[in-house]
Order: sequence, then structure tokens, then C-alpha cells
Amino acid sequence: MSKDKKNLAVENVEDDSQETTSLENFDFVKEEESVLKYWNEIDAFKTQLKLSEKYKRYTFFDGPPFATGLPHYGHILAGTIKDTVTRWASQTGHYVERRFGWDCHGLPVEFEIDKKLGVKGPADVEKMTVEVYNAECRSIVMRYSKEWETIISRLGRWIDFEKDYKTLYPWFMESVWWVFKQIYDKDLVYRGFKVMPYSTACCTPLSNFEAGQNYKEVQDPAVVVTFPAIDEKTGSELGYSFLAWTTTPWTLPSNLALCVNPELDYVKIKDKTHGDAVFVVLEARLSSLFKSANDYEVLEKSKGSTFKGVAYKPLFDYFVEIAGKTEHTSAFRVLNDSYVTSESGTGIVHQAPYFGEDDHRVCLEAKVITKSGPIVCPVDPTGKFTSQVTDFAGQHVKDADKNIIKWLKDKNRLYSQATFQHTYPFCWRSDTPLLYKAVPSWFVRVEDFKDRLLKNNSQTYWVPEFAKEKRFANWLTDARDWAISRNRYWGNPIPLWVSDDLEEIVCVGSIEELKELSGVKDIPDIHKEFVDKITIPSKKGKGVLRRVPEVFDCWFESGSMPFAQSHYPFEDKDTFEQHFPADFIAEGIDQTRGWFYTLLVISTCIFDKPPFKNLITNGLVLASDGQKNE
Repeated sequence: MSKDKKNLAVENVEDDSQETTSLENFDFVKEEESVLKYWNEIDAFKTQLKLSEKYKRYTFFDGPPFATGLPHYGHILAGTIKDTVTRWASQTGHYVERRFGWDCHGLPVEFEIDKKLGVKGPADVEKMTVEVYNAECRSIVMRYSKEWETIISRLGRWIDFEKDYKTLYPWFMESVWWVFKQIYDKDLVYRGFKVMPYSTACCTPLSNFEAGQNYKEVQDPAVVVTFPAIDEKTGSELGYSFLAWTTTPWTLPSNLALCVNPELDYVKIKDKTHGDAVFVVLEARLSSLFKSANDYEVLEKSKGSTFKGVAYKPLFDYFVEIAGKTEHTSAFRVLNDSYVTSESGTGIVHQAPYFGEDDHRVCLEAKVITKSGPIVCPVDPTGKFTSQVTDFAGQHVKDADKNIIKWLKDKNRLYSQATFQHTYPFCWRSDTPLLYKAVPSWFVRVEDFKDRLLKNNSQTYWVPEFAKEKRFANWLTDARDWAISRNRYWGNPIPLWVSDDLEEIVCVGSIEELKELSGVKDIPDIHKEFVDKITIPSKKGKGVLRRVPEVFDCWFESGSMPFAQSHYPFEDKDTFEQHFPADFIAEGIDQTRGWFYTLLVISTCIFDKPPFKNLITNGLVLASDGQKNE
């Protein structure tokens, strides 16, 4: 090696050593803080926006988080994706408005106040007044807003906190009213009485997609109960009993029928483990019910259709009078339906029609119940039995399970009991088990336009693609009518004014329209405590119309944000229409049943087009216990 080459090699070694030493002393935190300081000094983000004002617009929608909790890793991950794509758009010659939004209404806020004030149900709120309750809610909605701004800015994300939108702003709420009126005027809104997921902790029904957000493995009591077959005229027992299985003993006081599958094979057996008593069960379930074939003797075999119409002795006498009414001739009888399967239980399902979707459908078809009532739903808004159920009145239904089982045993109606492990939905906010309960609600007829949802979804581009083609498309295919009302207080009031008999309904789409219809000239706010005092004169001689008590599901508000953040159509109407749908949105994969879904439903209702062109959805960052960060 020549002398020059040797010297060069030594110099290179020295340079590498200096570079290594420099990197070892490099402080990433200080450098990041230095960059942030420089950006603030030159007002980099706003300067960049001003310089690009005349460029082609690239539209970005940001979903609103709640400021009642701190940001977690899931927010940070999604926020980084949002910042990366919007910076890319800016650097490729686009004007990209990036506005931060805040979800200010709904259960996350109310649940905090309920804990703080010890609110257990609607009576507590009425006692303190809605004005006081909502003032408490308003006081905490921005509890951690500064922390959010600090953390988001510290990440280096460029987004406008000054030109934000909040779902509690009257102008935002007014646009939501306009959105609802468009849907209502298309006859896509109705009031229904359906069995829905219900949170007893929050005293409100939830939508199906909310109920799907928090499933847990639980152990519930599983009981098999005897239902003696009787002669419908004399009431005398016929010498055999049906064995029905349930994991919700608390629904047994509301039992109105039994159901078997008409096509499956059922057997009458002599049960040697129960004193040779004769029972009817599904043949395919014998091996699960008995340890040995020697424990029973098959007496006869027949299809489930054979037992249709057979009467049985009711468990409780709370609602026996319903069987005596001519319009309810099928009460306390065996019904037929194919939803009963051979996969669990006894193949005989007890029917409590106001506490189960299939129960309600089957009993309605069989005229055990009618749409006009009477309603057999003896559970109050907090999940406690009413005075109708005299033996368990005042007990929370889940707590009453053990007492009901004891009652069944004492009355010799309990065949067996065990525990059953399965997944069960919990309230996403209170983390308490949901009930399925019949409640009146306002619905959007999503099932009427599922084909258009699928069509509009097909026009969008997703990363990863499978989330669109599989997870989201499958959810849309099975979409149910959307329950958009909540029996709560701190929210955007549903703008329907109705007569006492509900025959006259007026849907209000703006503050100005409410002023004109009511004659009230000063309406500074449209939260519940303000608008519930306002009445509208009836045009049909029905006195005055009053607003319905419900407020919007906060998901309806976040799904309306593309319109409401711009106060559409009351301001900048042309600008909005020129740049809708959004070029890009992003959130976690859980939003396939949340924000992505509500955006698509509302956009399809209003414009029959997708609300976005491109979407990136990330996986979930789990906490140390393996659960999703909240």
C-alpha cells in the first residue's frame, strides 16, 4: 500500500471515529424540542397553509376524540399516519386544511358526572334538574384539552387547534339538525319498539355496533327448567314436561311461550335420574344432558312440529292474565321456529319476547304479543325488577339470578343447574353487562339502502384492502336499522316536536325554522335545557307540540362532522360541495363499526356517495392486559 493510501485510510478512520462520537452525544429529545421551537418562532404550520392557499385543495376529515380522557398509544399511532399523509399532500402542491375536532356529548361525559354526583337513574337527574346536570357535563368536556394539544404538538403533528370544531357548538348542532331533517324527509326515520342492547348503568339503549365493541368471556348460570304440558281446557297435567334451558334466569318471570324447531327430532323420555318422570327434549342433545344412555328410556320420537300449540303450566303467575285475552291465544304454548338449533341446551327455548330479538320476532308472528301491547317488560331503566314481579321487586336482574334459581328449586321446577362460559356484550363506557330489552327508540332505516352502502363502499380505496372487502363489507351486508336516539340529557336534542298522541310530527331543520314555527325569537343555545321549554302550535287542532325527550347518539354527530364542521349548508355551501368527499381519512380498525360506518350511512342518505376516497386503518395497540386501549 502506498504512503498516500495509508494516510487516507488513517484519515477515514479518524472521520468515522468523530462521527461515532457525534452520534453518541446526539440528544434526540433536545433536537426535537429545538425543531418545535423553531416551528413556533416562524409559525411554520400557518405560514405553510397561507403559502398554499391557492393550490388545489386536498380534503382531510379528522374524527373527534373525547377530551374527558387522555390520549393513548392508539391515538398517537393513528395521528402519526394522518400527519404523514397530509404532509405528503402539502409537499406535492396541495392546500390541506387540518382541523382538530372534539366529541363533547354522550355517555363518556355523562358517565363521569354520574359517578361524581352519585346519579343512579333518571329520577336523580330530574330531582337536580336538567339545567344543573348539563351544566356539570359542560364543565368537564374539555378537561384534558391542553394535555391533548401538548402531546399532539410534541409529536410534531401539524393540525389547527384554534380553528377547531366542537360538537357542542350551536352552529355544529344546527347542521346535525339539518342532516337529520334530510333523512327524515326521505321517510328513512321511524319510531319503533325493538329489543335492543341496553346499558342499565347508563340507563339508555345502545346501537348494535356499540354493543359489538366490548365482548368479554363470562360465566353465567345455566339452568334447565321444567314446563309441565297441560290440557288447554281443564288445565290438568298431561303426564310429561318440556325441558327448557337458559343462561338468563332473570328472564324467566317474563316467560310467555316455549319454542322448538319444527324440522328436528324430539323425544319423550323416561328419566331414571328423576324418578322416572317423563320429559321432552331434542334427541340430538341427549348425550349432553345425560352421562349414560342407561339413565333414560326413549318412549317416543317425533318432529318438533308435533308439539306446536301444546299448552303448558306457567312458571310464575305475574302475567297469566295475558293468556285469557283473545288477541293473545298463543301465550303459554309451544311455538315453532327454525332459529332453535341443536348446538346447545335442550333444543327447547323459553320465550321472553321483550328481552330477546328472536323471542320478540317469534312471539309477534305467533300473536303471543301484539305491536299495540300490553308490554311484558317488568324491568326499570336501572335494570331492577318492577313491582309487577312481586317476589323479586327492587332487585337488579343479574343479582336476582340466584334468588330465582332458589325459587325454582323450592317450587320443584328446577331440573338442573350449572355454569356456562361464553362471550357476552358489555357497555363500552360503563363496562357493565348489557341486557337485551325492548325500548321505544328512533331508527334510521339502514336496511332499506344496504345495497347503496355496499355500492358506495366499493368506490373507496382502503389500506389494507381486506378491511374494506371483508370486515367492513360483511358488516354492511348484515347492517340493521340504526337506533339513533338515547334516553339521556347531555347531547344534541332530536329536533322532533310531536302531539301527545304522536300523530302530528314536525321535524325542525334549523334554529331559524324553530323560531318561525314557535314564535320564540331568542334561542341562544339548542341543548335540551333550552329547547325543551319551546312548544310549537299544532296545525291539526291538537294543542301544542312538544319536543320528544331523546337526544342523538353521539355517533350520529361524529358521522355528521363533514357537514357540521363547516356549518353546511348555512355557510360556505359551494366550497363544501366542491371538495366533498374527503380525499383521505384514517383511524383504527375498530372504527369499521364506528366512525367509518356512520360516515358512510349519513353520506349515503344525504348525497348517495361515499364520504371519503381513500382510507388507512391501523391495527390496535393493546394494553398490558391484552385489552384495547381506551
